[in-house]
Amino acid sequence: MTDHPDLPMRAVPSGRFARAQHMGGLATGLVGGIAFSGAAALLKGQRPRLQDLVMTPANIARLTARLSEMRGAAMKLGQLLSMETGGLLSPELEAILARLRAGAHVMPPAQLKQVLTDSYGPDFRTLFRSFDTRPLAAASIGQVHRALAPDGRALAVKLQYPGVRDAIDSDLDNVAALIRWSGLWPRELDIAPLLAEARRQLHEEADYAREGAALARFGTLLADDARFVVPARDALRSRPNALAMSFVASEPIEALAKAKPEIRDAAVSALIELCLHELFTFRVMQTDPNFANYRWNPETEQILLLDFGATREISVEVSLAYRDLLRAGLADDRAAVLAALTKIGFIKPDLDARHHAAILDMAEMGFGVLRGPDPFDFHGNDFADRLRARGMAIGGERELWHLPPAETLFLQRKIGGLYLLATRLGARVDVAGLVRRFT
Repeated sequence: MTDHPDLPMRAVPSGRFARAQHMGGLATGLVGGIAFSGAAALLKGQRPRLQDLVMTPANIARLTARLSEMRGAAMKLGQLLSMETGGLLSPELEAILARLRAGAHVMPPAQLKQVLTDSYGPDFRTLFRSFDTRPLAAASIGQVHRALAPDGRALAVKLQYPGVRDAIDSDLDNVAALIRWSGLWPRELDIAPLLAEARRQLHEEADYAREGAALARFGTLLADDARFVVPARDALRSRPNALAMSFVASEPIEALAKAKPEIRDAAVSALIELCLHELFTFRVMQTDPNFANYRWNPETEQILLLDFGATREISVEVSLAYRDLLRAGLADDRAAVLAALTKIGFIKPDLDARHHAAILDMAEMGFGVLRGPDPFDFHGNDFADRLRARGMAIGGERELWHLPPAETLFLQRKIGGLYLLATRLGARVDVAGLVRRFT
């Protein structure tokens, strides 16, 4: 979630029929735009491709705006596609998905009041001394509000958008059909497994009882680690579509960029160490790398952890395979690296041997960093650019196009998100030393 107290307001389509109409209106608008653009091109003596007609600036704006208004599965699928398939999508689709990651509209007051009534009953005001109608944050599934309990305790209350949970399956089917129809999704990549995973994740994220349990679980796991704070669930004010928790004063994690270097570096080191604990010790991970899921308290120098809807169990097999991969990489054992990458699912089992060297060379770029004797300086480092360029080059060979298993994708999403955060903050961290502690 992101801090957007002044996000534009727009009511969420709350029933399957209303949401289907929303998609139908989008499809009609796109077809109309295609017809107009196609006619204009033909008058000029051109024979445009369907993809060129679909992805006009007007249609891009129309598609992005409509998916953002719908929130829920439509918006989340766009976010997932953009994060799990980087480098393989068209620039036009990447532009749409990047905008979907940026934020959502928020509910207008009348709809917010109805959501509170549906969640708590008509006397919902008796549960709160005050309730701020301006949301602290908004995302694809719900929005968060500040409130006070009758005894004066500060609360954060996450409210789910109406109809989002019931419309997950139909939304996904409609948006997937639109993406396939547009021709923007590479035919070489099977979108079905990603759709199935998006479906599962969305149902899990819409289950606020599950998220409340994950919140409590991480609170227990990190109870003795003074570097982190996990909000406490408020059971009295939590419902199937509302999750109440203690409010902890904090600033955006980006505020660390202005902190003293030793404070900033220690905080980023703590986050990387936490990720390693999640993978190897806890075997449960909060996999959403959104920067807004981390907050900073400059007075206590603690990191506040938020949003546990995307918490996932890590299987013993995957945890051990990643440990084998790290050990092989640190030992510069290319054969063992290849075996571990194949076991994890990064490489297709039937991949031609002539492609192995290209993949191993790319892996070596990362492991070379871990073998270095000095702390890794994320500030101004071109490692990510070099890795991306290498990945794009490999991506040009369609025989190598492959989506790893969902469990691996979500792990990589978390790791990649931490790298981006460390780069944003300009941290300097002994990553190699941290990794060796877990291998």
